[in-house]
Amino acid sequence: MNGVASYYGREHHGKKTANGEIFDMTKLTAAHRSLPFGTHVKVTNLSNQRSAIVRINDRGPYYQGRIIDLSQAAAERLEMIKSGITNVKLEVLDAKSKP
Repeated sequence: MNGVASYYGREHHGKKTANGEIFDMTKLTAAHRSLPFGTHVKVTNLSNQRSAIVRINDRGPYYQGRIIDLSQAAAERLEMIKSGITNVKLEVLDAKSKP
């Protein structure tokens, strides 16, 4: 699936995520509205073809039109820090059974 990705970092660092983990902006994690926690997703920046594999550990994004919120580390890998948002392709690598 394709859509817009955003990222979150310092303002959420150290806070609890929806699955109970403590958010670490230096880890390759992400928030998605419906994919089960623990699911690994390959996220590819469509403007430069850079990609990262992230693990879903939170819920969101809550902005209309966005499909995934990435950790700052993932956003750095995709080279999207300056823009803040970018068009991405999501590929689910493994889907966990528990939501």
